[in-house]
Amino acid sequence: MQASHYEAKSVHLQTRHYVIILLVLATALLHFGAALDKALFPDGPDPLFLLNGLGYLGLLGAYFLPIPFFQAQHRLVWWALVAYIILTIVAWLVIWVGINVIGNHVAFFSRDSLYGVPAKTIEVILLFLLRRDKP
Repeated sequence: MQASHYEAKSVHLQTRHYVIILLVLATALLHFGAALDKALFPDGPDPLFLLNGLGYLGLLGAYFLPIPFFQAQHRLVWWALVAYIILTIVAWLVIWVGINVIGNHVAFFSRDSLYGVPAKTIEVILLFLLRRDKP
């Protein structure tokens, strides 16, 4: 029997990898927390925040798990994670800052910012860490 073309590589995690894992988990949890916050969404969980958290978890798995297909496409997965983070930051700037804070005069440090500010801070740190981890 012939070995598969997509052999799993041995992964040696460095400190920055553990930090990336923890920070991605933290931002995913912040998005889940926002989605389930009844003060923000009294009619039930917000699907966009849930999907955003799931997207972070899926990309984290694709980036680190020894799944041959994703490891063979590691550079593409890196780009997808970076683009996802940037898209999330831009969406927050447009929706929260642009529409709500500037457009509707909602106080920046209201309940929404309990999730948004820490998540965006984490996401900016992730961009710096991923820059150092570029395949």
